[in-house]
Amino acid sequence: MTDAPAAAFQGYGTKSYRAYVLGVFVVIYTFNFIDRQLIGIVQEAIREDFGVSNFYLGLLGGPVFAVLYTTLGIPIARLAERANRITIVSIGAFLWSLMTAACGFAGNFVQLAIFRLGVGIGEAACVPPSQSVIADYFPASRRASALAIFSLGIPLGSALAYLGGGWLVSNFDWRTAFWILGAPGIIAALLLKFTVKEPPRSGTQIKPPTFGETLRALSKKASFWHVAFGGALISFVGYGSAQFLVSHLVRNYELGATPALEIAHASYAMGAVAGLSTALGTFFGGYLADRLAPRHPRVNSWLPALGVGIAIPLYVLSFLQTQFIWAFAFLMLAPIFHYLYLGSMYAVSMGVSTPLQRATSIAILILIVNLIGLGLGPPFVGAANDFFASQILSDTSTLTLAQCDPRTVAPENAAACASAQGLGLKYALGATIFFLGWAALHFLLAGRTLVKDRIS
Repeated sequence: MTDAPAAAFQGYGTKSYRAYVLGVFVVIYTFNFIDRQLIGIVQEAIREDFGVSNFYLGLLGGPVFAVLYTTLGIPIARLAERANRITIVSIGAFLWSLMTAACGFAGNFVQLAIFRLGVGIGEAACVPPSQSVIADYFPASRRASALAIFSLGIPLGSALAYLGGGWLVSNFDWRTAFWILGAPGIIAALLLKFTVKEPPRSGTQIKPPTFGETLRALSKKASFWHVAFGGALISFVGYGSAQFLVSHLVRNYELGATPALEIAHASYAMGAVAGLSTALGTFFGGYLADRLAPRHPRVNSWLPALGVGIAIPLYVLSFLQTQFIWAFAFLMLAPIFHYLYLGSMYAVSMGVSTPLQRATSIAILILIVNLIGLGLGPPFVGAANDFFASQILSDTSTLTLAQCDPRTVAPENAAACASAQGLGLKYALGATIFFLGWAALHFLLAGRTLVKDRIS
């Protein structure tokens, strides 16, 4: 089977076992995103306890997590080209789950940041090896769909984090949310290790190409770089907004009688967005790409561009609303189009790579996407929030952001501070959305060489 041409490869194992393997990887990726997204859901409670600025919250959800998550992805992917990929992912899942639970024990911002670094180290072992395994289980004709289903871990994990995190914060506290939602990932890691087989690697190569050889091969694939930077800009918007959307709903709409209930209700709303809208966009992006590819070979270029082009005005309309019901309605629609890109982004990256280059190619993709998207998106939104809130305060009062520290704010200043923080966040999110237009341009440019660059 491993010596068969790529076009003749019909998949490894039985159809039912392939479905089981894909399901286990979806579970692993779901826990990956539960643990990654939880910080944004409970950050309003953390801000109350630690008194940190929006920018520092952005650092916690962005670079503090992303710095090791992205840089370690390359060496781990190189290891995955040679070693047992199932073992690598299992160890990573065990580590990130343990570190997520440890976040609940943090006594200050620095300790919390250290534990978040640990989460990033563990999660670096997830995506490149996982996608390399999936590519060796499924034929090329079903790869975009399989990778889109795998990517459902993003909306499923986000939805569970929103629902579980919101409920736990309202009934217990933010520390309990980390303990309860982090620990079960350890069980998923063991399930993967003991029930999923390492598949034989497709292709005829015996020795994996070096990192330099893979990078040189990709340097000739213009479609890869356009898709990578397009995906990075979409992730810049996605990660940046995702960390602050619960805060946006809490600060700008009356959602409950107490702060804990407001966080819970905002989290439930975002759980519906992630569990339904983002999941639909993620799945249908891969499904449509596979179905349209025979007649439209450049579908992985224009479908993501079309999706984000439609998403921009829907997001803007949501942020302009003063009533929650309408803000929520547009917020439900936008991600369906926003997330059409995921399956296509990964399928293009796999398609321009040989079988023994896939994990490294995905790691390079993840490095670009997450350094820009995850590393810069949340702190950009946080810094923009602080900037706009400061401007609003200076225009409407004599207050400064320092006087709006939730631990020490004077009662007579609380309303003005809350209004500035809420409106400032609206402006920050609205400004961030327009980066989607830049992303659409990169996906369209990828179409010029997409067919020529494709290997499988």
